[in-house]
Amino acid sequence: MATAPRPRTSTRDPEDLGRRLTAWLDARLPGARVTGIKVPSSNGMSSETLLFDIEHPETPVRACALRLAADPAAYTVFPVYDMGRQHRVMRLVAEHTDVPVPRVRWLEEDPAPLGAPFFVMDRAEGLVPPDVMPYTYEGNWLHAATDADRARLQDATVGVLARLHDQFPYREAEFLLPDRFPKGSALSRHVAAQRDYYEWVVDGVPRSPLIEAAFDWLDAHWPKDEGPSVLNWGDARIGNIIYDGFEPAAVIDWEMASCGPRELDLGWTVYLHRFFQDLTVSFGQPGLPDFLRRDDIERRYAELTGHTPRDMEFHTLYAALRHAVVMLRIAYRQLHFGEVEPPADPDALIMHRDSLEAMVRGTYWS
Repeated sequence: MATAPRPRTSTRDPEDLGRRLTAWLDARLPGARVTGIKVPSSNGMSSETLLFDIEHPETPVRACALRLAADPAAYTVFPVYDMGRQHRVMRLVAEHTDVPVPRVRWLEEDPAPLGAPFFVMDRAEGLVPPDVMPYTYEGNWLHAATDADRARLQDATVGVLARLHDQFPYREAEFLLPDRFPKGSALSRHVAAQRDYYEWVVDGVPRSPLIEAAFDWLDAHWPKDEGPSVLNWGDARIGNIIYDGFEPAAVIDWEMASCGPRELDLGWTVYLHRFFQDLTVSFGQPGLPDFLRRDDIERRYAELTGHTPRDMEFHTLYAALRHAVVMLRIAYRQLHFGEVEPPADPDALIMHRDSLEAMVRGTYWS
């Protein structure tokens, strides 16, 4: 199956990062050496991840993962990368819940050692449903699994969201509310921050009529009862979970963590699977049509929490809209690096244009 080349995400040299990391680590563990450097190939379009081992007789951890703020020279996906915020979220999730997160070790907020802030955490072992090529395509471990095993993984994944939302004390999450928008509900402030992000994405480049129509749709269909706010993981999808067999072993990538209704995470989980499923069908494969279905996720979440998901048309469209803004930025990055030609219509840069248009029309779920 023909696919587009993977977009460029960094100008950094992993071996150079390894040498600089060894120099930084020597101040904390004199004589320590960084070995086995590897960059994951299947996931990640924003912050960078580097896998490595530490060689030292007194190291508190041997197998490590480093989370590094995006390369400023690589036309970043987001305007700000707050590694201290991510580090704090992961530490608090480990403290207040039984959601499996890697243990965070060192935080370095000075950009000098590696060119950007970063933190180091324990490396979890297991399998990750790939983004490239998507897990909905034939030939990967999840697609080859039995229906029963995928159902087990699905229920366990919904269980991660249920436990996170139920167990984490909301007062500990309020630091995630956007300071730039100090008034209104958590949901209204979340949407305001997304509008602000969109304005940053289209600064100096063509605007997207479709994204702006989707924002208008949100205004016209705002939930009458937004429901209680909780800590939201943010990038709540199976591609950000490391699985031991079909059980979650580590929940990773917390850079989009936020406050808001439970449905923010649920809508993102539902839609991000639909994104890969729709893409797979467009290339002539059946994909996984019975996996991560919206009604199954809603039912299981209600069973686990007692909270029946509400306004899911709103939240799945909002997820598709948020994803469209991210994908538009990534497309403009490809234009910046000369990887694609500029189209006459900026909406053509949105990979899931058809599904977002159908959502705005109200025909997608029918």
